[in-house]
Parts: sequence; C-alpha cells; structure tokens
Amino acid sequence: MPASLLYTSRDPFAVHIAFHVALGDPILWVFSRDLLARGLLRPSGRGDVRLWPTGAGRGAMLHLALSSPHGSAQLEAALPVVTRWLERTYQLVPPGREADGLDLEPELARLLYGTG
Repeated sequence: MPASLLYTSRDPFAVHIAFHVALGDPILWVFSRDLLARGLLRPSGRGDVRLWPTGAGRGAMLHLALSSPHGSAQLEAALPVVTRWLERTYQLVPPGREADGLDLEPELARLLYGTG
C-alpha cells in the first residue's frame, strides 16, 4: 500500500502517515516522533501503534502494526529510508527542542478556562 510520511514544525511532536487507498481520500495516522525513533532501534509502542525493526544493513525493515475499532494492518518499510527521513525531521526541529516554537499559553488558557 503506498504511503507518505509527513512532518511539520507546526506539529513538532508528531509524525503523520497518509495511506493512499485506491479510491477516496488518504487514511491518516498520527503518532509520536519519539515512538518512531525508538521503533527504528527496538520493539516499541503498545495498543494502537507498534513498531519493530528486523534485519540489518540495506535489507533491514521497519514493521508497523496499526489497530483501531475499524480494523488493523501490518505494514513494512525499508528501515534505512525511514531513518533518513527521520533525520531530515531533526534538521527542521532538533530532538528536545519541539516545544521551543510553540506558544502554549493560549492553548492552555483555552483548555483550562474555555477562553480563546
């Protein structure tokens, strides 16, 4: 199944995957960029999103298991390709610096006090 990995500094903690189905709009999944990074190295996640690497070198694969009330899927991608993509996200927003560009005060006020 064709898929696209997406990242934006406007949502710096998350990675987005768009699965392109034959008809209709892509199916979108969002999960933690940190989870993806851990999943490149060792089995990670639980529940709806689980990742684990297999193999070594150019033939290494990243496995991704997704589940929801509507169904489940197990997919795989070339681990070196995903690793290079993740490294490019770190050029946009370095690890540990995700909150630097966020203005959390208005969002917190909206959540806590219903303002905004």
